[in-house]
Parts: sequence; structure tokens; C-alpha cells
Amino acid sequence: MAYVGNSPALKYASFAVQHFTTSATTTYTLDHAVANENDIRLVINNVIQQPGSGKAYTASATTLTLSAATAGTDTMYCVFLGKAVQTVVPPAGSVTGSTLADDVISAQSALGAAPADTDEFLVSDSGTLKRVDYSYLKSTVVNRPNAQPIIINGDCSVSQRTTSTTGVTSTTYGAVDRIQLVNNSMGTYTVAQESLTSGAAYEAGFHNAWRIDCTTADSSPAAGDVLYPRYKIESQDLSIFRKGTSSAQSFTIAFWVKSNKTGNAQVNFYDIDNTRLCAGTYSISSANTWEHKVINIAADTTGAWADDNGEGLRIEWRLDSGSDSTSGTTPTAWEAQNAADRDVAGQLQIARHTDNDWAITGIQLEVGEYTSSTLPPFQHESYADNLLRCQRYFQNIADGTDKAIGMGQYWEAQEFIGHRVLSTVMRTTPTLEYVTSTGYYAVLRDGGADALDALTISSSPSSSSMISWYVASAQGLASNTKNRPGFFRTQNSSSKVGFTAEL
Repeated sequence: MAYVGNSPALKYASFAVQHFTTSATTTYTLDHAVANENDIRLVINNVIQQPGSGKAYTASATTLTLSAATAGTDTMYCVFLGKAVQTVVPPAGSVTGSTLADDVISAQSALGAAPADTDEFLVSDSGTLKRVDYSYLKSTVVNRPNAQPIIINGDCSVSQRTTSTTGVTSTTYGAVDRIQLVNNSMGTYTVAQESLTSGAAYEAGFHNAWRIDCTTADSSPAAGDVLYPRYKIESQDLSIFRKGTSSAQSFTIAFWVKSNKTGNAQVNFYDIDNTRLCAGTYSISSANTWEHKVINIAADTTGAWADDNGEGLRIEWRLDSGSDSTSGTTPTAWEAQNAADRDVAGQLQIARHTDNDWAITGIQLEVGEYTSSTLPPFQHESYADNLLRCQRYFQNIADGTDKAIGMGQYWEAQEFIGHRVLSTVMRTTPTLEYVTSTGYYAVLRDGGADALDALTISSSPSSSSMISWYVASAQGLASNTKNRPGFFRTQNSSSKVGFTAEL
């Protein structure tokens, strides 16, 4: 076979090079189309071949034709003369940002539609590019349809009534706002706002918790006895779950919990508007240790919530129950409410011994189904925003000595009337809550003070944003005071006046 010269010294890495696997043939396919054989240089066994008809080879388009067949032991490659750099596969790691055009991304056409689950995106993993399916990215995106947390005071920071209530034998809002203890003949308890200074919940950013301690046990509860904290939500605040529609959304409830007891426990979602029930379970693995729990509750296409300010949903953390609540099956799908199904998984039995306690904080409710690894972060609110949202349901007006209740005047001798604008619009027209005894309150007027030995206030709220009161005669009010203004205030450290519009 004709040839010219010795083996070539290839100096220009900018030329594209194609290596061939040889065999007993005269025809090969080129990687790039050429006008003729002069567009390439062919090297066989390290010797440059002469191009042209009657010479070593000819070429046209992507067909290379040799004048004589090669052998399988030959080495052969060709150089495409003048081929641009981009036709050459660059060495690994050689392409940098400065090499790319400025519009390498923006010049691309837009996707034009929502990505399919199988579409892939490039992400950097510690500097290494990796392909990621959109289905994975979609599952980790936080897409809250609500601007504020659904659960109010989920961090247990607001406690308007008191930080601790002892001797609790009945249903009460005893400590942390918005969490109510239900106690139906099942022992005696201290309910308190617990301050956290250590533990996993504290490390997660929570400084307070709702806590219950058993002080008088009920070791043999009657069939109808129950013990559990619950949280109530207005119906109109639940529309984001689309319950009762074909596009109903699932629920995720998450919280931190600690108890001296270990074992399984049940959390109920009780739809008050439609009398329907669904539940999930969690397990306390280590005693006296804060543990984070995430529970999924199924979507419900049956029974839409009303668009009003009435109670729509109760969330119940069952702590102990008599046999009326334990003889059924835990309803992991929505069902018509059945009392026998409301504490089937319960193993904590907090009411059975005075050593028992249980605490909760970091309560969050999310739209959709999440796991512990995909759960959105807890939405911490400022204390001021949290307090204002709590005051829709309860407002502490005066608590302690020399606290102002409001201005008013003597309507008649020994009859005092006044009003007060509330901090925010309450859920509904509120009712009065107060503590009274001898010398707890007084009306200051005309340079003196009328002490009230026994306070009775007839509250006649004119709306959910303002309240008025009428202090009856024969309570120590001075005579001959008609039309005189007065200042109504507390006189004792135990004095307490508040207004409630709880669900």
C-alpha cells in the first residue's frame, strides 16, 4: 500500500480524531461527513497514507474507501482537518464556567409545562453534578397553603390564665392556651406550662411544654372514664384540607412528647361537623425522653366542614380510658364516630399511678403526607403574633394587684357601669371568667375608693370586640354617687378577670 513519509507527529489537539477497529475490509464509516479525502489524514500502522484516486484511500460524506484491505492486526486512525474544538470530547474536568457561553442556560427553550416525574434536573452534590428525578424534588418541596401555622400556640409559649393549676378533677383550660384537658372522673392532676432547659425538644427550639402530672390515681376506672388533652379548630380554618371533596387532602400531625411511661398511644381526629373519626398511633420508646412523632391521617372525601366559626375538628391525645373507649379497632380510615374506637391503642394509662406524667410541645398540623425526613420545619411565630391569635379565644383583662379593668360611671347610686374595648375581635360574643373574694376589687372615685367585698358582674357584651359590665348595688359601693366617674381595678394578688370565647 502506498504511503508518504514516516509516522506523523500529531501536534494539534484541536483536530477531531477517529480510531478504527480494523478488519479484512476496504470500507469504513467516518464519524463526521467530509467533502472528499483531502479533508482527512489517514494513518495506518503509524504511517500517513496518501489520499486520492489510485492512491491509498478516497473519502466522501461518511464513507472511507481504501485501495487495499486492511488486516485485523492493523492500527488505523484518521484526523479530521480543521474540525472545531467542540467536536472533540474534552478531557474530564477541563470544562470550566469561563469556557461556557453566558447564555448557555437562558438561550434554551422554556419547559412550557409542569415537569413529569421522570424529568431529570442537575444538582451539585459537594461539587459533583448528579441527575435527580423531579419526583424526588417534588416530594421534598415545602408547599404550605397557609401563611400561618394551623395550630395556634403549638410551641406552648402563651399561658394567659395561669402557668399551673393544681387539684384538677374536671375538664379545664388549666395552663397553656388552646390546649384543654378532658377529665371525666379519672383522678386528680396538676396541669402546668413546663419550662424546658435541656433535651431534644429544647435543642429543637422549644422552651415550653404542656404537662400533666397525676396527683390522685384512678387505678380502676369506670367504663366511661376518660383522660386526654385536646385541641379544637374552627370549621372555617379547615378549608385548606378540602375535606368532603374529590380532591381531599391528607393530614400530617407532628409533635414532641415525653412521659415516664413507654408504650403505644392513640391520636384521634374527630370531625365534629360530620361526626366522623380517624386516628393514628405513636409509640414512646424511652421513658423521660423527648421524642418527635409524625403521624399521617388519611384524606376524607366524605363530609365537608362548614364555613363558620363553630368547632370543626378536635385533635385528641388519649392518655387513659375506661372500657367504653377501648373495645373497638383503631380507625386508620375515616368512619362514623364510634366511642369504642377512640382509645384502642392506649398503653400509657397515665391515670393509674401518681408517678405518671406526660408532656407535649412543638405541635404542628400540615396539609399533605410527610415523613420525619420530609416534614416542613415548625413555623415559629413571634410571641406577640402568637398571643394575638390566642386572644381570639381568651383574653386576660386583669390579673394581680392594682390592675386596670376599665373606666365607667355610677349609673345610679351604688350601681356602677362601664365598658372595655377588647384586644382583638373574639371568635364570638365572650363570657366573663373571674375570681372573687373579700377586697379583691374596688372602684376609685371622687378621691376615694369603694371596696367590693363580694363581686358580681353582669357582663353584657355588645359585640365580639367590646364588653360592658354592670356592678350591682349592695356590694360596698358608696351612696350618693350617681353620675360620678370611676376607675374599676383589682385590689388583690389573686384577683383575676378574663373573657372567653373558646370553642
